Amino acid sequence: MFSTAFLDLPPLASVQGSVQLPGSKSISNRVLLLAALSQGTTEVRDLLASDDTRVMLDALRQLGCTVDEAGGGTVRITGLGSSTPPSPTQLFMGNAGTAMRPLTAALALLGGEYELSGVPRMHERPIGDLVDALRQLGCRIDYLGNQGFPPLRIAHAGGLPPLQLQAPIRVRGDVSSQFLTALLMALPLVARQQDVVIEVVGELISKPYIHITLELLARFGIAVRHEQWQRFTIPAGSRYQSPGLIHVEADASSASYFIAAGAIAAGASGQKGIKILGVGLDSIQGDIRFVEAAQAMGARVTGGPNWLEVARDTWPLKAIDLDCNHIPDAAMTLAVMALYARGTTVLRNIASWRVKETDRIAAMTCELRKLGATVEEGADYLRVTPPAQSGDWRAASIHTYDDHRVAMCFSLAAFNPAGLPVRIEDPKCVAKTFPDYFEALFQVAQTDADRIPVICIDGPTASGKGTVAAAVARALGYHFLDSGALYRITALAATRAGLEISPDNEPRIAELARQLPVRFAGDRIWLGEEDVTDAIRTEQAGMNASRVSALPAVRGALVALQHGFRRLPGLVADGRDMGTVIFPQAPLKVFLTASAACRAERRYKQLISKGISANIADLRADLEARDARDANRSASPLKPAQDALVLDNSEHTIDEAVMQVIDWWQARQPFGA
Repeated sequence: MFSTAFLDLPPLASVQGSVQLPGSKSISNRVLLLAALSQGTTEVRDLLASDDTRVMLDALRQLGCTVDEAGGGTVRITGLGSSTPPSPTQLFMGNAGTAMRPLTAALALLGGEYELSGVPRMHERPIGDLVDALRQLGCRIDYLGNQGFPPLRIAHAGGLPPLQLQAPIRVRGDVSSQFLTALLMALPLVARQQDVVIEVVGELISKPYIHITLELLARFGIAVRHEQWQRFTIPAGSRYQSPGLIHVEADASSASYFIAAGAIAAGASGQKGIKILGVGLDSIQGDIRFVEAAQAMGARVTGGPNWLEVARDTWPLKAIDLDCNHIPDAAMTLAVMALYARGTTVLRNIASWRVKETDRIAAMTCELRKLGATVEEGADYLRVTPPAQSGDWRAASIHTYDDHRVAMCFSLAAFNPAGLPVRIEDPKCVAKTFPDYFEALFQVAQTDADRIPVICIDGPTASGKGTVAAAVARALGYHFLDSGALYRITALAATRAGLEISPDNEPRIAELARQLPVRFAGDRIWLGEEDVTDAIRTEQAGMNASRVSALPAVRGALVALQHGFRRLPGLVADGRDMGTVIFPQAPLKVFLTASAACRAERRYKQLISKGISANIADLRADLEARDARDANRSASPLKPAQDALVLDNSEHTIDEAVMQVIDWWQARQPFGA
């Protein structure tokens, strides 16, 4: 998962291949709560690993459930059955509406004293209609802040009070379907002796989410009857029964981004498209009907059980005018697809966007305009007209409002016809439902190699270039290439093969270098399945690497290997010839240097900290000799590229050097600092 402050997406050209989607957030948290309310143990497979499900799992543990996380998306929940949760208990619900609303209702009907709070945005999300419905029953619930909003206190310290179950419980349906879902999941707890009836006041929005709730209730033994989605009856004698094993479908809302990518960038009609695994046309999720909207705009979609395949059919896409009440979350993706359509797209009946993780109508309006679209917003609609020509598109830094769906939607703007980059601020917010979204996108997205940005950081031995480059890569969410490690690994492989590092063995060492299965993972370096990080950091390994790097055939063999590290979304490469030989067209080249005395002192401190005796004078002499050898070798001598920015690192801390490089990089971007 990307944890950077922002993520710059270079211009993307196409998508190809397959992507495995994570489990549905809506299904995951419903299943977890239903398992918690049941007697016995439920094994949940393919559970979404996200911020929202983590909030729910933590809450269930606090409430006395046994939670066994077996790994691989499998969790075993031993439910409360007839037990009462420990009380008083304080629960922190983050910004997880799918946890806050149903847990509030369930705890209000279990008895006990609880406080439920969340992040500041959660305290701005309305819950008054649900509280009003629970108060009709006789539940005692207090607001701890603003009326109608969390945080809440459920004040049943003396046990569950007498409930008024004879009359229908009335709840508004036009603000959030989560209020009705919460009641549907909680009321079976008290439907022991008589039917319990819920009446929806006003139009019920997001009916497909209620359909999910009813389907899952049936899996846990609760057969709810409904009349035209306005009156719901929970039969007397209802009791939760664990199904033993239940699978979580992949998230149909998350599928929308890849369906859209297929429609935008999976090639012309007749060509193979992108395959989406984990959800199919037979999904119980209402957002699967996003497929119909995508087809109306020009996507070619085929599918079967648990898979979809999508490609472009009509181009440009066709503008649509659509009532989106049936796909409230996925409809956000249509707003970005509208950027690639001919004409004006109108999305109607989306008032629920106003009370989600952010005011999504206002957010989409603001960010679409940044890209050059003409946008009109209303209380419950959005009207989007794309930029008239490719030259009217603008590079934009997308503010994401701590809203996962805003971040994922606007990643699709990187396919723009103007070939402009797009910046996604706070990309880690996708952790709410799809922590590895950007990794999944880069797995299927393609672009020309010269569009993938590269930052080169060259310099002499012990200048700090490796440490600085790795930190810059982490800050930008880019891949990292320590080219010096490649030479060290080549030298290690040669010595293990019994080859003396000399011109006589140059062809054999070069052949070894061509086949090195090297990868960088965090601060570790792997050769195949072996972690060689420590083995290549010895002084002898450094000396051997210097000798290997003087062999022209070896350097040539490693060129293609180094080019292979240039992958989306970008690369930071450190070495001695990154900017001069390997990536001469890189948009930013830095030559990091420091005095020999300073470098010798740093190396001395490093060695002493490892318990290795050293002499500063000897270290300095060795560094100066290595500098001379590197500068005078016939193949790729060490020198700054003509357009490199020189940074003397003698007096800078690592953090200061990193910030300088990032500042130089920012100054070259079209988004501004």
